[in-house]
Amino acid sequence: MAIVDITVIPIGTKSPSVSDYVVEVQKVLEENKDKINYELTPMSTLIEGEMDDLLHVIKQVHEVPFNHGIERVATNIRIDDRRDKKVRMTDKVNTIQAKLRR
Repeated sequence: MAIVDITVIPIGTKSPSVSDYVVEVQKVLEENKDKINYELTPMSTLIEGEMDDLLHVIKQVHEVPFNHGIERVATNIRIDDRRDKKVRMTDKVNTIQAKLRR
């Protein structure tokens, strides 16, 4: 299982706000919740799942602004793909929290 940190940046919008695009991205993620888990953060979205599913969802998410009339999109993707053991987003956070309590 891998974890992806993704930020989709529509370029050339009429407003500095991009919340309408974020809403549409979240709808795509919700449509794929049978294959992936996701978490919206203030600066990006985290997605976890199997690599093939993640890459498929990333392509769908990248297309969202194009589907709404934007002609240029920059998408930043960071992938954490650990193969020695299965690690979920919550596991990583729980590990840090447990170490802080020591």
